[in-house]
Amino acid sequence: MNDRPAKKAYKSESITVTFEARRCLHATECVRGLPEVFDTAARPWIRPDGAAADRLAEVVRRCPSGALQYQLADGGPEVPERPTRITRGSTGRLTVRGALRVDTPERPRAETRAILCGCRQSQLQPYCDHAGPCGR
Repeated sequence: MNDRPAKKAYKSESITVTFEARRCLHATECVRGLPEVFDTAARPWIRPDGAAADRLAEVVRRCPSGALQYQLADGGPEVPERPTRITRGSTGRLTVRGALRVDTPERPRAETRAILCGCRQSQLQPYCDHAGPCGR
């Protein structure tokens, strides 16, 4: 199991972006969407002051795995998509978007986006971690 911190927070005056590295499946929606904020060659690699909060929130919502999430400084959380959608990919993993409650070994988690393992080989159950055939 990965021993990195569960989530790391990157704060600006208007938005806090959190990143859970072990859930990242490298879809690169963040880097392609706002390279001035998300730069994997820089440290820190997320600089939330690099874009307006509404634009940054829009790009974070593109992250299919939910590894990236946000909280607006005024208290506004991410609003889940309606209706909730579940899509099974050709390899078996499930992409889920909407108002979710995901039961994990630690505790139930409220989510708006997740990629769930379809092959049962992930070490991050129920999330996909690329360990088995559904993550490839």
